[in-house]
Amino acid sequence: MDLIPAKHIVTNTKAPGQWFGIDSNMNIYRGCSHGCIYCDSRSACYRIEDFDRVRAKEDALRIIRDDLRRKTRTGVVGMGAMSDPYNPMEEKELLTRHALELIHAFGFGVSIATKSGLILRDMDILRDIASHSPVLLKITVTAAEDALSQKVEPHAPPSSIRFEAVRRLSEAGLFTGILLMPVLPFIEDTDENILGIVEKAHHAGARFIYPAFGMTLRDRQRDHYYGELIRAFPGERLVARYQTRYGSSYRCTSPRARHLWMIFAQHCRQRQILYDMKDIICAYKRGYGDGQLTLQI
Repeated sequence: MDLIPAKHIVTNTKAPGQWFGIDSNMNIYRGCSHGCIYCDSRSACYRIEDFDRVRAKEDALRIIRDDLRRKTRTGVVGMGAMSDPYNPMEEKELLTRHALELIHAFGFGVSIATKSGLILRDMDILRDIASHSPVLLKITVTAAEDALSQKVEPHAPPSSIRFEAVRRLSEAGLFTGILLMPVLPFIEDTDENILGIVEKAHHAGARFIYPAFGMTLRDRQRDHYYGELIRAFPGERLVARYQTRYGSSYRCTSPRARHLWMIFAQHCRQRQILYDMKDIICAYKRGYGDGQLTLQI
């Protein structure tokens, strides 16, 4: 695996506590091999060349240890903001696993976003962390059926594998749910798809689903996406529909967003699944008090 230099890996968020209660972000890997056709991290502003090639940050574990040691307060460390911490390389490299061991040793909590069932390997450490600090596990699912997920996320595990991960993590007592984003306009924004995800999440024991009924598109991300639409959905004229409705807009909200939100929220309430950010944060941090904000010595 290629290595890239880094000075810091655990960095403070711009708005601590607002996005799923996260105080810091940690990205050990750069790039991603899932091949999701919509990925915002391809955008030029992130300056990640050859995004499909996964690289690790050099001397990552020492840097993470030093970053955590310098913090005067503990809190929740977010993983998975820019690249999946459970990419296929992680099975051999074990950098995410060892980073979790450091998070546990220094008394921090963790919030993880992933599309991979490899997270199941680390249930033991995640339960150790949950014994003293909040743990939030977000499994990204945008398609209820495998056939569609494999079109829009061609190298990621199919949705069925991810629902199974939700089930096993939930049964292990870990606070787990679904990150339902992006919902691709004209592709995934159907009643059948959204309610199918809610139903399967419910059967898997998901505590929450957090949606975004639309996507972002900018610069080279847009060019890549349009090329992939032609490849994955030949003859459906999806590019023309996007260009007509959104032009060069950055935010591409589904034209069905309002309707989808209403039926989504109704079905979540009926199944006692959380979907409001404040409620999700409150629920997974409940019982920890201010213990995650103790002075490091």
